[in-house]
Amino acid sequence: MMKPTTAVARLAALAQESRLAVFRLLVQAGPEGVCVGAIGARLKVAPATLSFHLKELTHAGLIKPRQESRFVYYAPDFKAMNDLLSYLTENCCGGRSCEAESTICTVGPADT
Repeated sequence: MMKPTTAVARLAALAQESRLAVFRLLVQAGPEGVCVGAIGARLKVAPATLSFHLKELTHAGLIKPRQESRFVYYAPDFKAMNDLLSYLTENCCGGRSCEAESTICTVGPADT
């Protein structure tokens, strides 16, 4: 079970527009990850700024670096992401099915 301090650290890391964009890009890319240079180019983030954001996300345990020759790739830690989602939705709807008509919350993508 996730400790509240871990959840707060992970949420704090995501509570910044550039870091959230980096994390979402990495989640979309999947487990292979994305090279640092490509992240910066896609998101138009300066190298020093990107380095800071990657450090924050890594420190929070949301992403992991991988060295391949002279390049560094970052990939999301899907277990950490899913653990955070589980923590946030634990005991959702007071233990009732979220699909019941009398409940107002839904877990999963919102209907549009």
